Amino acid sequence: MLSARNQLAGTIQELKIGNVMAEVVIAVGGVDIVAAITRDSAERLGLKQGDTVKAVIKATDVMIDK
Repeated sequence: MLSARNQLAGTIQELKIGNVMAEVVIAVGGVDIVAAITRDSAERLGLKQGDTVKAVIKATDVMIDK
């Protein structure tokens, strides 16, 4: 269990594994969320396209523009 309240369930649409980092594109309610994580973390989690995952968002700032 995590203390972060912003946990969005979604499906991995795309996974790009680089030498050091991995880019994970998660579809959440018709919107894509992109996360950059370490390659090691992606491999330890065994991530693959089609997996159901949670995007956990913990931020100190949220900016809004209109």
